[in-house]
Amino acid sequence: MDFLHTCVIGGGVVGLAIARSLSKFGRDVVVLDRELKYGQGVSSRNSEVIHAGIYYPRDSLKAMLCVRGKNLLYEYCDAHGVDYRRCGKLIVATESDEEEELAGILEKANANGVHDLEFWSPEKMRSEEPNVRATLALHSPSTGVISSHDLMTAYLADLESNGGMFIGGTNVVAIERLDEGFQVHCDVQGDSYAFECAVLVNSAGLGAQQVAHAIDGLAPETIPALYYCKGNYFTLSGKPPFSHLIYPVPEKSGAGLGVHATIDLAGQVKFGPDVEYIESEDYEVSENRIDDYYAAVRRYYPSLADDQLTPGYVGIRPKLQGPSDSPRDYVIQTSDDHRLPGLIQLYGIESPGLTSSLAIAEHVSHSVEDMY
Repeated sequence: MDFLHTCVIGGGVVGLAIARSLSKFGRDVVVLDRELKYGQGVSSRNSEVIHAGIYYPRDSLKAMLCVRGKNLLYEYCDAHGVDYRRCGKLIVATESDEEEELAGILEKANANGVHDLEFWSPEKMRSEEPNVRATLALHSPSTGVISSHDLMTAYLADLESNGGMFIGGTNVVAIERLDEGFQVHCDVQGDSYAFECAVLVNSAGLGAQQVAHAIDGLAPETIPALYYCKGNYFTLSGKPPFSHLIYPVPEKSGAGLGVHATIDLAGQVKFGPDVEYIESEDYEVSENRIDDYYAAVRRYYPSLADDQLTPGYVGIRPKLQGPSDSPRDYVIQTSDDHRLPGLIQLYGIESPGLTSSLAIAEHVSHSVEDMY
């Protein structure tokens, strides 16, 4: 592997989707990841929700790629036998003051081309979801859940069938700019290794900024700041009390969608994530926040009993905004942004990244095609 066409750094759902897409053009493509197995970071520590594309500002990358990605993802799962469930989602107002927020969400959804939302009255809610307390709800029928691991396994299988490969346990330590392409220096489980490539895609998630700083000749001002935003999940004991995903009205800060209830493909209900900015990666569940969870969940599920919640797991969002900043969109840079031909940088790929993965891959593939 002294020279290859494309190197994708980051073996999460987005990196694998990009590599799969680029490999279809007959180019040799390799995915590198610092972990031994694929998808061990952000991609395996989320709510595994297929989002409808209803929260994000019109014409933002998050809005456009989520709506496009949702449609591509359902088609892909049907064609490749990846299991999912289109269970639908209810965004609930638990008091009359929140109902105006639902109207705003509906307006955003329509602006983004999502026209299947409908209001559910309290009577409809009592009929469909008797355990949920709501003065009004907004139903999203195109929201679903999926196994992120199964999806990544399918992406990897496609990549390998096209001649590409995934190499784990590989830490990128330096990247030199050549006359045409890049020389990538790696630490492979203690051994040094270097190779050249024509196209380099930085899709390293939480590590994207670190990789970017390792690129010789890249202007530091093109690298946005990274903020670690921790989200704790707690699981519910007992049978699922809902048949839909249940979401509160989103947090006004825009940092998260509130402590919501999801049901995975195995029938496990989990609540989360919350929003907790931290200084470095920390995957221990913050059990001291459990009282806040009981309070948040009981607003829409008042019959939640004491001791029904147990610590689940933690995800970390690669935020581009700090605790008091306005929400930031995805950043996908090409040479138009940083003046290094052949380099594509992805920053801040948080939710709805899983939903958007095929659309992001399509977007990046078009950028690569434009280079040649």
